[in-house]
Amino acid sequence: MPLRRVGRPGLIGLAARTAVVAGTASAVQGGAARRQQERAQQQQYEAAAQQAQIDAAAQQAAAQYAPAPVAPTPPVAAPSPGDDMIAKLQQLSGLHDAGVLSDDEFAAAKQKLLS
Repeated sequence: MPLRRVGRPGLIGLAARTAVVAGTASAVQGGAARRQQERAQQQQYEAAAQQAQIDAAAQQAAAQYAPAPVAPTPPVAAPSPGDDMIAKLQQLSGLHDAGVLSDDEFAAAKQKLLS
């Protein structure tokens, strides 16, 4: 019959107990790290989804308030003699409004230009 030791455990028992404790600690630590990593990934996913919603709303608002596309303007034609007369009348009106020409001078200059 083998002799059983009473008291402190032997070297093999101590090594086995240490291995169990170390294995349990690393398993718990690994599980905690994995859960922490999953939470961080979930938060990143939620932040990215929220940012995408904000970007979509901003684009929608910008499209709503953006000015309507402007049709291209036709090329400017060479000024006709009528346009030149209008420009001269506007110039006379400006001089009259500024007080450089009196009412009589303005009427005379306008009559001369129109004849």
